[in-house]
Amino acid sequence: MTRRLLAAVLGSTLLATTAAAVLPAATLAAPEADEARTVTLVGDLQSELGCDEDWAPACESTWLAPVEGSGTHYRSTFEVPAGRWEYKVALDGGWDEAYPEQNLSFEVQGPATLEFSFDDETDAVGLVPVLPEGEEDQDAALAADSLRAPVTREQFYFVMADRFANGDTSNDTAQIAGDRLEHGFDPTDKGFFHGGDLAGIQDRLDYIEGLGTTAIWLTPSFKNRPVQGSGADASAGYHGYWVTDFTQIDPHLGTNEEMKALIDEAHDRGMKVYFDIITNHTADVIDYAEGEYGYVDKETEPYRDAAGNAFDDRDYVNKPFPLLDPETSFPYTPVFRTEEDAEVKVPGWLNDRTLYHNRGDSTFAGESSLYGDFVGLDDLFTENPEVVDGMVDIYSTWADLGIDGFRIDTVKHVNLEFWQEFSPRVLEAAREGNEDFFMFGEVYDSNPEYLSTFPTEGELQAVIDFGFQARSVAFARGAATTELRTFYAQDDYYTDTDSNAYQLPTFTGNHDMGRAAMMLAGDHSGEDLQRRVELTNALMFLTRGQPVVYYGDEQGFIGAGGDKDARQDMFATQVQQYADEPVIGAPSGARDRYDTGHPLYRQIAALSDLVEANPALADGAQIHRYASNEAGIYAFSRIDAEEQVEYLVVANNSDEPQQASLSTYGSRTMFRAIYGERGRFITGSEGRLTVDVDPLSVEVYRAEKDLRGRVRHRRSR
Repeated sequence: MTRRLLAAVLGSTLLATTAAAVLPAATLAAPEADEARTVTLVGDLQSELGCDEDWAPACESTWLAPVEGSGTHYRSTFEVPAGRWEYKVALDGGWDEAYPEQNLSFEVQGPATLEFSFDDETDAVGLVPVLPEGEEDQDAALAADSLRAPVTREQFYFVMADRFANGDTSNDTAQIAGDRLEHGFDPTDKGFFHGGDLAGIQDRLDYIEGLGTTAIWLTPSFKNRPVQGSGADASAGYHGYWVTDFTQIDPHLGTNEEMKALIDEAHDRGMKVYFDIITNHTADVIDYAEGEYGYVDKETEPYRDAAGNAFDDRDYVNKPFPLLDPETSFPYTPVFRTEEDAEVKVPGWLNDRTLYHNRGDSTFAGESSLYGDFVGLDDLFTENPEVVDGMVDIYSTWADLGIDGFRIDTVKHVNLEFWQEFSPRVLEAAREGNEDFFMFGEVYDSNPEYLSTFPTEGELQAVIDFGFQARSVAFARGAATTELRTFYAQDDYYTDTDSNAYQLPTFTGNHDMGRAAMMLAGDHSGEDLQRRVELTNALMFLTRGQPVVYYGDEQGFIGAGGDKDARQDMFATQVQQYADEPVIGAPSGARDRYDTGHPLYRQIAALSDLVEANPALADGAQIHRYASNEAGIYAFSRIDAEEQVEYLVVANNSDEPQQASLSTYGSRTMFRAIYGERGRFITGSEGRLTVDVDPLSVEVYRAEKDLRGRVRHRRSR
């Protein structure tokens, strides 16, 4: 019974009830202590609790008993059968006083003992489960506050260092002799190093800070294989995902000391620094003696120990592995491409060929998604505890440098048990110096049910929200606004004792899939395209989650696709394709792109100021208000638990002006515009108001009094 009840408590229905239960419909004078009062639990459950009919305010069977000595508190416990129920309380046997104004609802998946309460001073209605004797301690140990405030209010700026600013031309070739195929530097080729570095980022911290950035997220910065591939397929490791040395900053970008200096200055300005990290693979230095690379599954050719005995690695996850031999243990025979490659990786344990899967290239489906080489990159044997321990050591050490958190690459291509070990151990080490250390994973999938597996079962704190990315761009294209309603209704998938949907970093486009502007540009251009991009930005900042601005979006970059076609230079580019590409709100061409007057830069900075001045818009509860089966208005409220002031956010993704009647928690309450400048509205006795919204625009209104009727003045910065 306890599990069923807890499932209901964690479900969206009962969570919604709990939120509503603390919102009084009116503020009335409390009765004198000697007044005779009756408080009745009324609703469609009364006939199940001994009453002749439902919604019967005079039925004594569902009276709440006065709490001795309190004067204003009433409380009773009832055995409630499985089902979904609506309820409220009625006073003195009639309907003259009933609270709250709107019915509350809850759902239990099996018979449950529930305590209902009422406070006659505040008009608050309460509902809590009563656990069987002996189970209280067990369930209390499982319960915790999942909303960790310090990591629900970040505003990330995601920057690819090589493409941002060149602050030190002496490191362009990383002091490697030879031509571009040796050192990887060729600023005319979109697949090679262009010269951006840590010094350049440090030089431009004013620009980054001006956006309202609270956390700089750097693409992987460790030493990479300078160039991989040959001929037309040759490309450089400017992006950082071909690591050979996990202990050293790539010399194209700077030194470990320069990284420390960047972190220190960012901290001095109140900004954090996050590393993009990889545990799935390293650079491609292992070849196969057979000269073949197609994936070989475990059923066709199982792993074998050094003596040739077949075994299933799943039987040894996080346990001591059998002794392996490169010559006998794998479907392919792993060999180093050159003699130098045998010792090129750091730390040294990474040079052990038996610590890789060695099964050929992934098809990104089925078993190969976990065991295959990621486009030829050496895929680590993450089921082996030696690999787990090694990666924990690497990233615990980097946390000591002052890094504030990690974004973790290719999470879904690593077995779940790895994350169950890696995340808690790294967090424990990192929090010795930084209690707010935060890690989130990249799981390239937009289904919340699947995405949520990794912060719940996988023990990560969060994943970057590809679900939001897909819906935000669809919204800007003019999708039915019910798509957003349905999407946010799935947020409970993420809720457990150390994470929830409010911690998810949200984004509209990135270095892999491309920019939101590119995804919208097929059907839109000019001012229309700019307004739709602005719509995605506003949705990202004003809905739950932590916004991530991809560098260059604030300068109107559009790009031509994903990967190399989404990695433009902020400094005057020498890549002809980049120079020729159209740019929103600015002319194309080879020029520096650090214009703080650009309309998208100004919009992002304004949204940042708005959210900083009104923190409920960052991590306050998000409550659905309105959606339709076509393009038009999508509306929701945001409410901070302490401030208790309602904010109403209304977005219109239609080409036409739209009007909607919306419910709020405040009757006869003034809502004043704080974004969009539409003026003010006063709700009626039932807490409703009617809004008119311009095409492709967003408006934000703030209640002038809190949920208990006290006048609250607008925050100022």
